[in-house]
Amino acid sequence: MVQSETDSIPCRAESECLASAAAERPRCVGPWELVSLEAEGRLAQVYRARPAGAPASQPARYALKLLLPKWQQVPQAVDTIRREALVGRTVRNLHLVSILAASVRQAPYFVVMPWLTGTTLAQKLSARRTFDLAAALWITRQAAEALGALHAAGWMHGDVKPSNLFISPEGHVTLLDLGFARRPEETGSAVDRCVLGTCRYMAPEMITSAIRADIRSDIYSLGTVLFEMLAGRPPFLAENLAELAQQHCQSRPPELRRLAPHLPAGVIRLVREMLAKQPLRRPQDPGELIDRLVPMEIAAFAQRF
Repeated sequence: MVQSETDSIPCRAESECLASAAAERPRCVGPWELVSLEAEGRLAQVYRARPAGAPASQPARYALKLLLPKWQQVPQAVDTIRREALVGRTVRNLHLVSILAASVRQAPYFVVMPWLTGTTLAQKLSARRTFDLAAALWITRQAAEALGALHAAGWMHGDVKPSNLFISPEGHVTLLDLGFARRPEETGSAVDRCVLGTCRYMAPEMITSAIRADIRSDIYSLGTVLFEMLAGRPPFLAENLAELAQQHCQSRPPELRRLAPHLPAGVIRLVREMLAKQPLRRPQDPGELIDRLVPMEIAAFAQRF
């Protein structure tokens, strides 16, 4: 069992690791040995890790997300790590990533999670483009379960998109990346982090701040993900951020029935409501969304047999 800590804990193996860097031994961060670099994003690197001092034969069963050096002194970047640690250690759900340990008071800033086996929904979409109805509803309902746990604890996720939905080989969905979680009473837009990949799934009110964002904004984002799984493309496509933001705020999405004519009318209606420009026209919370998804999911799986 991994001990959770809010500060970096000095370890005897850390100085030994750093001192032997010339010999290309794995380096340590706090009480963690970094075994291999697995991914790098705009803000952080993700390493496979194990407790420092553990035998080399011990599998690296943890993922350590380390804020990049260039962001270590930037308050907004540090806040994403602190927020991820806070939310991931206080909100528990089978479909929400767990934070097991963290360093959030001083550099180096990092969080530690269980190592998950599988792939992201974004990778699956790039490989197969569309999902059958049962699988799409199954993934969406599991993501909604994670949103329900966040909502019950007074949070919204703020960055629901295919790259943040991780799917195990058995089909279990885990919602990742809690660094942009926010309380509904928080103000401000998300334009400062609106890169093309994120804006493709962002609710209108998160772009304009004309209406305060809340859990219904996550439901909109999940609606764009469901649309893409069923249609093979996101509801809005553009070559630049300004055009994409304008489409989310003002344009109607393509008719899903034209792109996927085999879909039941109830599914098409639900996706349309999830993508409503006005939050009041969407399902009002994850519980309502799950209640509508479950019978559709059961019916879709029944048709497979």
